[in-house]
Amino acid sequence: MKALPVILIIMMLNVAHGQKKVAITIDDVPNIQNQSIIATMDSLEVPVAIFINEKYVDNSQEGQQTLEEWISKNWVTPGNHSYSHARYSEVGLDSFQTEITQGEIYSRKLASKYNKDLKYFRFPFNDLGKDSLLHIEILKYLNKKNYVNTPFTVESSDWIFNSLYEYYLKEGKADKADSIGEKYVTTTIAYFKHFSDLSKEVYGKEISHISLCHDNLINAEYLPQIVTILRGEGYEFLSLKEALKDSLYKQRDSYFQKWGISWLYRWMENSEVRKDYFKKEPSMEDILSLFKDLK
Repeated sequence: MKALPVILIIMMLNVAHGQKKVAITIDDVPNIQNQSIIATMDSLEVPVAIFINEKYVDNSQEGQQTLEEWISKNWVTPGNHSYSHARYSEVGLDSFQTEITQGEIYSRKLASKYNKDLKYFRFPFNDLGKDSLLHIEILKYLNKKNYVNTPFTVESSDWIFNSLYEYYLKEGKADKADSIGEKYVTTTIAYFKHFSDLSKEVYGKEISHISLCHDNLINAEYLPQIVTILRGEGYEFLSLKEALKDSLYKQRDSYFQKWGISWLYRWMENSEVRKDYFKKEPSMEDILSLFKDLK
């Protein structure tokens, strides 16, 4: 019997488990201290959804100009991330509703200017409330406002890596900063594998992933490496709209706490299974230890 060509085997595996797909989303836009990330994303030629905190543009001409530069790009889908990045479980329903409406003033005008919709919302900290009642109340309000609550499946705590990266650069320790950047890349790829395996094992297919990261310096410098590796592993880059067409996103949320965990965990009805997969996540102990020393 003749051996199958490697490329054919890869194609068969893709058919069996589904093509690898991912949509990139970037939170906490715009960061006026990090405008180089726009050029970085331009060079990658991938669709991106951005989630905007309008506190960065209110009374700031530079912030407004940076936001317009983002939204003017044809590869960008704009979204609301609340006005001030408030935590819903702490401020409560009424205050958070105000956060939503105050967080769409400039964004909606700019979206209209460039013939785009402002239809996606992402909770700061992915905190949907500390109990099921708070979840229901705010999701009802978002539906009334015609917002789509935007999930994510993959994230690698890039904000922790970025804090260390910027600290070492500020201290003139470029070698240590580079090592943090490299660790960020390898950790992110490890998280992709973890959630890819989880998706196939628990849900029987490869979900169209939604990756969450932030508007920060480490992504301006190292996101291209992550994209290159993912492309090499066969990932196709989708818009958020296309990713959300995956039928798995229609599942019922079974997690009613305030912590911002992946939707692949939220859909699990069995909390013990969820805990088992938490334990399988890539280790962050060394990075967390360094991060704690900064405080």
